[in-house]
Amino acid sequence: MNIGIIGAGRIGGTLARRFRALGHNVFIANSRGPETLADLAAETGAKPVSVEEAARSGDVVVVTIPEKNITELPRDLFKGVADDVVVVDTGNYYPQQRDGRIEGIEHGATESRWVSQQLGRPVIKAFNNIYAEHLLKSGKPAGTPGRIALPVAGDDQRAKEIVLKVIDDLGFDGVDAGPLDESWRQQPGTPVYGSDFDAEGVRKALARASKNRTSKWRAAP
Repeated sequence: MNIGIIGAGRIGGTLARRFRALGHNVFIANSRGPETLADLAAETGAKPVSVEEAARSGDVVVVTIPEKNITELPRDLFKGVADDVVVVDTGNYYPQQRDGRIEGIEHGATESRWVSQQLGRPVIKAFNNIYAEHLLKSGKPAGTPGRIALPVAGDDQRAKEIVLKVIDDLGFDGVDAGPLDESWRQQPGTPVYGSDFDAEGVRKALARASKNRTSKWRAAP
């Protein structure tokens, strides 16, 4: 599979390493240009490209950048990209810790619905609730007791099935977390966020989630 990754931080870099280890072709971009990714390319075999190339090089494209930087992406980033290309959003909104105030999210949009609106493209929400180190090291074969599970939310069932399969290949169980507007159940501050639950634990955690953001996860007054 060809996989584009936009963002080479902890999650982006980890996914590049894991996908390359599985034999996928990885095209990775960051905001500073391909030349700054030479070390990662030498380590993994991923190909450094521009953001525009990453968006056009994958059967799956993963957007994994800080929420505050989403609006800095080219407005026509996915123009002309085939409808069957799956776009995955891994982002989390950290208003007090990193991102500042984002009005659309503060006014009630889920993080990934807001990202989808900015990109002009449907997205699947995944990989946002697991620590990068665990994503790198904690994958297990299918059927292993206690295998870590990851929630996946989105409106396109075909796209979700592709992401669920990718998650399984990485060594985790995938849990269908419903449509994109239910992805608040896996945002920061919810029971599943930062957890290493198995599939049943993830389902229970999603069911326990509260839609109301606590003060820690809202922009400061």
